[in-house]
Amino acid sequence: MKNLFMVNALMFGFIQAIDAAPSKAEAEVAIAFEKYFDARANQNWDTVAAMESATGTYNSNSDGSFHKALSKTTAAQWKASGQAGALNIYYPEFAELSDDVVYVRFYYEGIAINGSKSSDYRTKVTQNWIKENGKWVVKTQHYSPAQFGGVHITVASDFEE
Repeated sequence: MKNLFMVNALMFGFIQAIDAAPSKAEAEVAIAFEKYFDARANQNWDTVAAMESATGTYNSNSDGSFHKALSKTTAAQWKASGQAGALNIYYPEFAELSDDVVYVRFYYEGIAINGSKSSDYRTKVTQNWIKENGKWVVKTQHYSPAQFGGVHITVASDFEE
């Protein structure tokens, strides 16, 4: 009986260790994610455009506007957007939803610059990455302002793990 308990304890501990490791898809998207946001930070718009779905993306911006229609943004359009600044990614999480879909969420904060205007920027982001023609690309992006207040009243359960 004692040996059976030990075997079960080891087996369940091993299964939990396997569960905690990222899947192959999650690890691949983590690498693509870093490349995508490095390209945005360095204004390498050819790379940014190439890492978005060839069939277009669905986006929601943090500026309070409505959801955007399906769009295929070119490198020239990215360049013309005037986006720049020093933005940092915090707490990225990757979750494989199916064989060719990985959900990503993170915080994006810093100083955003658009043309000659700069401002503090803090947002929560969710993305769906899909495998398209053998490579991982962004299909959806949703940016929501993170003002840490607003309409939600914080409750004790918000801090429970």
